Amino acid sequence: MADPAAQEAFRRGDEAAACGRWAEAAARYQEALAGGPCPEASNNLGNALLMAGRPREALAAFLAADCPEGRLNASVAARALGTPDLARDLLEQAVTEDPGSPLAWIALANLLKDLGRVDLALPALGRALDLDPGDPLARGNLAYLTPFAPGASPEALLQAARLCEPPQGAALRLPPAPPRSGGPLRVGYLSPDFRWHCQAFFTLPLFAHHDPSRVHVTAYATVARPDGVTERLKGLVPAWRDCARLDDAELAARIREDGIEVLVDLTMHMAGGRPGVLARKPAPIQVAWLAYPGTTGLSAVDARISDPYLDPPGLHDAHYAERTLHLPRTFWCYDPLAEGPEPGPLPARRNGRVTFGCLNNFCKVNAGVLALWARVLEAVPGSRLRLLAPEGASRAWVLSQLPGPDRVDFVPFQARDAYLAEYREIDLCLDTLPYNGHTTSLDAFWMGVPVVTRVGATVVGRAGWSQLQNLGLPGLAAWDDDAFVAAAAGLAGDLDRLEALRRDLRPRMVRSPLMDAPAFARDLEDVLLRAAGLRA
Repeated sequence: MADPAAQEAFRRGDEAAACGRWAEAAARYQEALAGGPCPEASNNLGNALLMAGRPREALAAFLAADCPEGRLNASVAARALGTPDLARDLLEQAVTEDPGSPLAWIALANLLKDLGRVDLALPALGRALDLDPGDPLARGNLAYLTPFAPGASPEALLQAARLCEPPQGAALRLPPAPPRSGGPLRVGYLSPDFRWHCQAFFTLPLFAHHDPSRVHVTAYATVARPDGVTERLKGLVPAWRDCARLDDAELAARIREDGIEVLVDLTMHMAGGRPGVLARKPAPIQVAWLAYPGTTGLSAVDARISDPYLDPPGLHDAHYAERTLHLPRTFWCYDPLAEGPEPGPLPARRNGRVTFGCLNNFCKVNAGVLALWARVLEAVPGSRLRLLAPEGASRAWVLSQLPGPDRVDFVPFQARDAYLAEYREIDLCLDTLPYNGHTTSLDAFWMGVPVVTRVGATVVGRAGWSQLQNLGLPGLAAWDDDAFVAAAAGLAGDLDRLEALRRDLRPRMVRSPLMDAPAFARDLEDVLLRAAGLRA
């Protein structure tokens, strides 16, 4: 970029982007590109447009960069536009052109996982680790992806998570914090997802019911794009810290300065997680909760929160790097954040056939799950399956695994109300394995749709068991494949019971621990106070 005016426009674009002024940044990068092609300016323009919520224009900008990095970035825009096949093509081209890029292999692995192909995702992630065995991003993704893999043992999950331990180890840790000074326990919650995200179904009811005489809450929000939910959450806590622009060391120092006694991480190894903050041990006690009920693998995390059904006391302690602290009833406390729609009448009465469904994130679908569902469809003649799946090759793959393409109806990702309305067309949901539905199953129950679950060997596969126990419906849980098929087929053959469940499930949810926010807040406060007692 030889033109001085273009250079100045590029510099001003960088300044605007650093301050989050994305529309201004995009305008400046476009001025820079008026001086001639420049891959860096095209990539920066695409990033600014993407952050400004203009993915179609961002895709064009990234493609104009015409380089592996541009194609990698373009895949993000393609995913935002709901074109995963294009995203896959772009990523496969990127790793072909630049096979030495760990980031491209990581992106491809994540996309393959979301397309239900964890069998292909893990080898792609292995390529990234071969290229850079110490890459913390690759290691974190391995810890996150492994629970989705059929056949992965609890020991394998722990081994993958332990790889996330920073090589600096204890050298990163801040000096010990001063002892407690009395008063309410100073609790910090750390998350990038204090926004419109499934996490809000649990944080909003909790934050609304914390007892300020027991805990003083500070939220550490590393939210890239705050929204209305961010503002609602901000209004529910006495202290709020916007920390998206702080690096790990700065954020850890801020937490220490605030005198946090128990830091609760809500993200673990999911997108936007900050294990580098936890590694610095800014709080004397650090606890993992909510993201998923697994292990961080980090020695700096003292405890993980679970419940008696996810982890019967004493049975699974060796599978986690942390001490397990049990809530007395449930890991989840749910608010649907929607007044409507109502469950409506049983679809089978109107259709003359049973409609099974699964609206879980498609990343939880795999060949073994499809084979199990095929057995259910064969056991219930005339039944159909309603499945949330991305358009394109993923749907073709599903149809190749199931009996009769005319028995499957696909639905796309939708806004919240439209998504909930899909349950009005489903009589009975079929769960996924090894990773059960978590939030999605709670949505189904809220809409009056029972979920038959297959209990798995790892903690993410015991979510359905935990939720059904809290609903008083343990009979909908199966401990082997034959029992799963029998439970689903048996319930499908009893429309009177399905109809009764449809009427009763929402009131049952409201009466259950799964929606008793005041009691859940007290239970969690008890656990956090107990955690504070772990400190030597």
